[in-house]
Amino acid sequence: MTEILTLDQALARLAVAEAEAARVRAINSDLEARNALLELQNEKMRRELYGQRSERGQRLVDQLEISFEEAGISAAEDERLGEIAAAKTTVKAFERKRPAPRSFPDHLPRERVVIAAPESCPCCGSDKLSKLGEDVTETLEVIPRRWKVIQTVREKFSCRACEKIAQPPAPFHVTPRGMFGPSFLAMVLFEKYGQHQPLNRQRDRYAREGVDLSLSTLADQVGACVAVLRPLYRLIEAHVLTADRLHADDTTVPVQARTKTVTGRLWGYVRDDRPFGGPAPPAAIFHYSRDRCGEHPAQHLEGWAGIMQADAYAGYNELLRAERRPAPVRRALCWAHARRPLFQLVDVATMARKRRNKQAIVISPTAQAAVKRVDAIFEAERTLWGKPAAERHALRQDLVRPLVEELGAWMREQRASLSRHDPVAKAMDYMLKAWPDFTAFLDDGRICLSNNCAERALRGIALGRKAWLFAGSDRGGERAAVLFSLIATCKLNDVDPQAWLADVLDRLAGLSQHQLADLLPWNWKAQRQPVAEAA
Repeated sequence: MTEILTLDQALARLAVAEAEAARVRAINSDLEARNALLELQNEKMRRELYGQRSERGQRLVDQLEISFEEAGISAAEDERLGEIAAAKTTVKAFERKRPAPRSFPDHLPRERVVIAAPESCPCCGSDKLSKLGEDVTETLEVIPRRWKVIQTVREKFSCRACEKIAQPPAPFHVTPRGMFGPSFLAMVLFEKYGQHQPLNRQRDRYAREGVDLSLSTLADQVGACVAVLRPLYRLIEAHVLTADRLHADDTTVPVQARTKTVTGRLWGYVRDDRPFGGPAPPAAIFHYSRDRCGEHPAQHLEGWAGIMQADAYAGYNELLRAERRPAPVRRALCWAHARRPLFQLVDVATMARKRRNKQAIVISPTAQAAVKRVDAIFEAERTLWGKPAAERHALRQDLVRPLVEELGAWMREQRASLSRHDPVAKAMDYMLKAWPDFTAFLDDGRICLSNNCAERALRGIALGRKAWLFAGSDRGGERAAVLFSLIATCKLNDVDPQAWLADVLDRLAGLSQHQLADLLPWNWKAQRQPVAEAA
């Protein structure tokens, strides 16, 4: 028998059905968010235990974080929609299980807002109330950035005896006319070269906050700051060039010319002795050039001799000549560069982007086998990070050398059966033609397996190109090299670049030439470490 419902009953049942459906959607979204979180945590734990499993490992973590972010937003949205739908019915709304809230940092100031207590008992009306305690709910809030103008007053006095006028000297300012304080200048510099926000975008944001500054004014301040910071750049360069081993790499920099945009270069040289337990602090130096001619690295490293870890770029060959003075540079090639073309032949995502006319994706079994053998070498090498050079060398003979020799013999055997036009053959030739430079790390515990240290230093520049589009001139490229060097060195030493710039710009005038070394990021951090621990 068909049940006949009134309009109100039908609407009520429809509301219940919608509430149940919203509850199911919220549960499903919560499960998806939990699954995304577990995948992210699993990948982070694997990286913590075993190190970076491939050169795409960090990209994978970033992608998982984005996936979790989207899943979490969807779960919260569906939960709220379920609450709204359930409020009209007797259906119990789904409530997500959230981790216990963490307390906010103790250094943040607290503002107490006390809700007025009732004057009488809401039950019986009596006014005999006794306080038992209180519950405190903390809510994180932010106060928009506040601007202020500091007025420095210098009073004048006249001597009644000699009629001379006395007045305290004017305070030092980094830039002419003293319009801006060091914290503001540090913010402008870090936004431009650390966060890759051009000055015109900064100007527009400041104007929306009520501070109208012209683009020329900001440009003047940046130029003046670069001039006074250049001695620190030279000190970092001198520190880098005293290393026995350097990482070298370069990246493109679009440069605005008269009729078109040309492609300049930023050359990066990184000193990082931490992989073999060296005591020297890490540092990075950048140089700008209009092109990629080999004369530039020869000029940058003039007078330096040692081990250079880089790719097989022919422009470095000038450094390898036997007659070079003071000595030829010893080259150690990067295994990550060698692995990349092999990996691209087995990476489905890369091949899907490159295929045309819906051709079938064919994975090369030879390339796949090569990638697995190279990954085994990386896996063994990760266990040696941070050990002294002598210990690393000894352990490599037992753990790594057999894998490398086996890979070399296997590649020569496979290469003999491949056509010279085969992509796998080209990838193998890249390694086999310079095999002594690829295996140099086996004979020296200081050498790393890859050149990823230099690539990490250049990664921010590559990402920033999408924001600042191009350098305005060759001078602009040179200024960028100075600030990129300072900021990258701060990051390598776990120093906040903006805080460092603010303090350096404030103290620079009061220091003599031989005291400038105290401002280098690693010395600056050491001076503030006891203060931070005491606080």
